[in-house]
Amino acid sequence: MQFKDIVGQRDVINRLTETVDSGRVSHAQLLLGPASAGSLQMALAYLQYLCCDHRQHFPEGDLRADSCGVCPQCKKVASLMHPDLHFVFPNASTPRVSSSSYWSGDFASEFRDFVAERHALGSLDEWYAFLGIENKQGMIRELDAAHIVQDLSLKSYEGGWKMMLVWMPEKMNLAAANELLKTLEEPTPRTLIMMVGESDERLLPTIRSRVQTVRLRPVEPDRRAASAEFAALLVEWLRLLFKLKMRELSAEVDKLAALGRERQKQFLAYALDVVRDCFLNTTAGRPVTIGSGDDKFDASFPRMVTPNNVELIQKALDEALFAIERNANAKIAFMQLSFSMSKALKKR
Repeated sequence: MQFKDIVGQRDVINRLTETVDSGRVSHAQLLLGPASAGSLQMALAYLQYLCCDHRQHFPEGDLRADSCGVCPQCKKVASLMHPDLHFVFPNASTPRVSSSSYWSGDFASEFRDFVAERHALGSLDEWYAFLGIENKQGMIRELDAAHIVQDLSLKSYEGGWKMMLVWMPEKMNLAAANELLKTLEEPTPRTLIMMVGESDERLLPTIRSRVQTVRLRPVEPDRRAASAEFAALLVEWLRLLFKLKMRELSAEVDKLAALGRERQKQFLAYALDVVRDCFLNTTAGRPVTIGSGDDKFDASFPRMVTPNNVELIQKALDEALFAIERNANAKIAFMQLSFSMSKALKKR
């Protein structure tokens, strides 16, 4: 991961690279921001820059420095296979890993696959879905913290930094946090604990006081990018609402429920945007350009959003969004939305 691949956040990136270049790397750091802001991307790009053998500098650009991306060190960090880079993250038992002594290392291959597949933008709910533990409470436990202490007490394999990335530290239980305190207070030389989370309010004060916090600004989703991702789902789902064949509709709802909460919210926000554009432009006599890639849908759907049903449609989508934001069961929320939307669309 390179800094150039991260959307925005240039001021944060420049501050981080300057700390490396000036030799002022804090041994314990906390990057705070939602997954969509690129907090995990930022952490991985920072670690890659820290290890890079041939750092690049651009005095005249808005991005002032970056890793080279091609040296052996960069390639090892980018593949999450650097021998001095360790990971801890929320986990729970699965059918594959069911012993009482499981810890993050038992899920290392899954975590690498998850980060690669989501381009380091995956949310915690998406991680739980990826592991198949949506109905369990993932946690960073005392055994995870014990491995942090053990790994960081050893000499580095390649003579450089020993790095521990702790993703979602707010899921650390009390025993794990207490186990980690001594390492945070008395780190060995050239040791970096990089925490990546969304809320420091859920961290113990003793942890918060021992880390240097960097906050990332939320990034507004690009509607054009969202349309490419969600249009096919929206078109198929809306068509099934008119047929109301339960087997097919249930399968489509399963697809929506599998998106993960962040993408579910983005999908619903996208649907609200489409409905709003259809109503405003049709009412004003202007052509509607949805850009779904389906010409038949683009021509027919705008006529289905009328003064008779637009408020009902928006209310149904808003209620579903409200439910998802409050961790309601996604399949139930989308099935309820489907019934409400089907009823509203037939009132045109």
